[in-house]
Amino acid sequence: MKRIYTVMEYVPLLAGMLMLLSSCEHKDLCFDHDVHAPKSEVRIEAEYEKEWQYTYENGTDWKNYPTWQESFGMEYDALRPGIPDGLRVQVYNADGSDEIINIAPEGDVVYMRPGEHSLLFYNNDTEYIVFDEMQSFASAKATTRTRTRSSYLGNSYMDTKDENTVNQPDMLYGSYMESYVAERSTETDVIPVTMHPLVFTYLVRYEFSHGVEYVSLARGALAGMAQAVWLNSGHTSDEAATVLYDCTVEDFGTQALVRSFGIPDFPNEHYGTRTERKYGLNLEVRLKNGKIKSFDFDVTDQVAAQPQGGVIVVKGIEISDEEGTEGGSGFDVDVEDWGDYEDIELPL
Repeated sequence: MKRIYTVMEYVPLLAGMLMLLSSCEHKDLCFDHDVHAPKSEVRIEAEYEKEWQYTYENGTDWKNYPTWQESFGMEYDALRPGIPDGLRVQVYNADGSDEIINIAPEGDVVYMRPGEHSLLFYNNDTEYIVFDEMQSFASAKATTRTRTRSSYLGNSYMDTKDENTVNQPDMLYGSYMESYVAERSTETDVIPVTMHPLVFTYLVRYEFSHGVEYVSLARGALAGMAQAVWLNSGHTSDEAATVLYDCTVEDFGTQALVRSFGIPDFPNEHYGTRTERKYGLNLEVRLKNGKIKSFDFDVTDQVAAQPQGGVIVVKGIEISDEEGTEGGSGFDVDVEDWGDYEDIELPL
């Protein structure tokens, strides 16, 4: 007699066949790939070198400057950067692949494939930093976003007036481990990491000899600074850029805290004899009568002695009473911005 199977009898039969097929497929995947292989457990413990500038030969030791507070109206330590909001670990594997792991700024447990890796560490909370060529630890670098200012036509003291104009970079820390071998173990390995600053600060002071009372708004530009920095070494690129920034108006004149990657092509073994580079400072002010004035300064000596942050001071800036009151008639510019002269941040 021919047996007729009911639907209810087919269900367990089909389920068994599916389980058998699934098991075979899963087994093949496990043999062909390493996704289920046990990984090495590693704890990253990060500490930060919170320096805003380094002192070099022929430069002033600002950290031990005896009258810092009296001279600049703030404490030296007030300029130290803080700890970032997050830490990124970029793991470069021996097969050419890489993985990105985001952890807490102080560190955390991460998991790596057994074997040799190169490890790159940097903070992941930046806004204006642009990370480029990150597919290789040898080429990975940081630049910053382009910013234009229609009224800025270059610095008259520079050899070239067509440098790229850019935003200040965000505070950036970095560290690099060329070789780390992860091993299977029942214990968690610990990697202590010291995060070094890759961005530095210049305290820029424009001191007026007359006429600061006529200034409503101020902004500046620091020309000749490095356009990029390599994350694995902290060495800056040879290409230069002009950093644009806003200033505050003070009793003595105007002031700004300017972040940059430092000078181009630094550090290098020939530093100290490279006299061909120039560094220029610009100040643009909008007076209360609506007039705009611009001043250029040669700050080559000051920046060359302070390749990674420091204090830049220019003096003797003057706005005459005639310039300050011309066309005034009691008219007072009381605006929050530069109107038609606003800076433009260009998209990537």
